[in-house]
Amino acid sequence: MRADYVFKTVLATICLVMSLAVAGCAAGGVKVQGTVGVVDPARLLSETNAGKKAKESLGAFSKNRQALIEIEEKELRRMEEDFGRQASVLSAPAKREREELFRRRMAEYQQKAGEMNREVQEKQKDVLEGFREKVELVVGKVSKRLGLQIVMDKGKGGPTLYNEEGLDITGHVIEEFNREYP
Repeated sequence: MRADYVFKTVLATICLVMSLAVAGCAAGGVKVQGTVGVVDPARLLSETNAGKKAKESLGAFSKNRQALIEIEEKELRRMEEDFGRQASVLSAPAKREREELFRRRMAEYQQKAGEMNREVQEKQKDVLEGFREKVELVVGKVSKRLGLQIVMDKGKGGPTLYNEEGLDITGHVIEEFNREYP
């Protein structure tokens, strides 16, 4: 859940940076009405080859870290079950020793889970920053070709509340993106 929140936060940051992309004069091709365009960053992430690869990379990394955490959880459950079965036959000092061991292992697990979560967040940040850089380049090229002066984020939570469909250049950006980053 927290990784999803971080992923969305980084995606929102990408969107904000994309909204600042400014281009020069037209170089030909399909013309969008006006000098403003909008792009849906969620579509770029899900419909471009590079976006799909980024999502797959993050998914695999996250899944790997989750598997490691689940192994630790199973071990803790096993320890707890063993203690429950043996509690009636253990002496008081042995019970305290087992409880202390369990508490230490639980603390280690919590620390490890926190570290894994930070690793996932860092990986998301790195992957999405690399994707954002590519998006900025492609949006700039498409914007110049279409004669746009500014491109804004039209995704959920972005600065654009309304836009005419003729201003949406997402399809153009996806085509160009897939040509440049197959």
